[in-house]
Amino acid sequence: MTLTIVQAGDPVLRKKGRALSKDEIRSPQIQQLIELMREAMRDAPGVGLAAPQIGESIQLAVIEDRAEYLGDLSADQLAKYQRTVIPFHVIINPKLTVVDDSSAVFFEGCLSVTGFSAVVDRALNVRVECLNERGEEVTINAQGWYARILQHEIDHLNGILYIDRMKTRTLTTAENMYRFWRNKSISKVLADFSSS
Repeated sequence: MTLTIVQAGDPVLRKKGRALSKDEIRSPQIQQLIELMREAMRDAPGVGLAAPQIGESIQLAVIEDRAEYLGDLSADQLAKYQRTVIPFHVIINPKLTVVDDSSAVFFEGCLSVTGFSAVVDRALNVRVECLNERGEEVTINAQGWYARILQHEIDHLNGILYIDRMKTRTLTTAENMYRFWRNKSISKVLADFSSS
């Protein structure tokens, strides 16, 4: 069975997902859904996938930033984004806390807003308290790109898309983001967009 990733405009993306009980989490249905979501995320490919994106209005997301996704990035880019490999894991019923006032602006895309990208300001340091795929309580302390992924996926669980948080003048097709903006600093991107 292959999952279909729903696109912006589908009402499920604008609803807050319902929390799952520990019994539900351990059920064969949810365990199978987790595996199908892992496959769909990898096939896309993406670094995160929330249940509402496949039409399920529940508080569940899968996350993974694989080594092969980092191969095109220079050491400087990896350091600037604070991006490292993130092993596959599941977050359920997450509660997000922003740890401090530090933030960063970078381009963000979404599997449910195919073909577009925009600059989004996100907290650099977050703590997430959630349940894992076994229904166990977990606390995640994340920085940089990992913190961005968590915020993006938790937004999905609450009916929020990155386009709600984007700097609107920076909206671009993914093709044009790579063509014109990929190797420019975000401050240069923002200056170019604001002067247009």
